[in-house]
Amino acid sequence: MNAQPVIDPLAIAALDTERHVAASGWDQPARLFALVRTADLLEREPQLRDQMGPSDLAEGALTAIEQEGLPTTSSLETLLGRLAWPEEVDGCAFAIERMVVPPEAERELPSRGDDAVDHLAAHPDRKDVRLVVAVLRDGTSICLLRQRDHDSDDAVATGKDIAPGLVEALKATFED
Repeated sequence: MNAQPVIDPLAIAALDTERHVAASGWDQPARLFALVRTADLLEREPQLRDQMGPSDLAEGALTAIEQEGLPTTSSLETLLGRLAWPEEVDGCAFAIERMVVPPEAERELPSRGDDAVDHLAAHPDRKDVRLVVAVLRDGTSICLLRQRDHDSDDAVATGKDIAPGLVEALKATFED
C-alpha cells in the first residue's frame, strides 16, 4: 500500500467532513455543507482562528459549514434542484446513506415503492454505504464511500467517479 499524504484542499475538506458525519454513527438523514475558503472566512470571522489547527490554516484550505434545517423530501433531485449558493460559497459537500444490492436484486423488485424498499432492505447481499460528494465551483470534485460493515476511517474509498450523478447534481447548484 502506498500511503501518500493528502495535500489537496478539497480532498482534505471532504475527508474531514466524512469523519465528522461518521462520528454521529449510521442511520442519519442527508447532510449538506457549504465549503468556503478558510482565509476568506477568517477575514469575515477572525474570532474563529483560535478554533483552528495548523492544517486548517494551510494555503487554500477549505472550511465546511453545515447547512442545518434541510427540508425532508423523498426526492433527492427535488432537494438538490432547489439549492443555490451565494458567491461567498466556494463549494459544497453532501453526505447521504444508501443501500447497495447486486444488479440481479433490482430486477426482482416489486412495483410499489414501499414494497421495493422493504425488499431491498431484506436482501441478504445488501450493503449499507455512506457517500460524501464534494464539489467546487470550478467543477473539481471528489467522492468518498464508507461501508457500514467496514466502518473505519482507514477503509474509506475515494475517487472521482463513485457517484457521477450526484457530482453533476451538486455542480448544477452553482450554475446561474
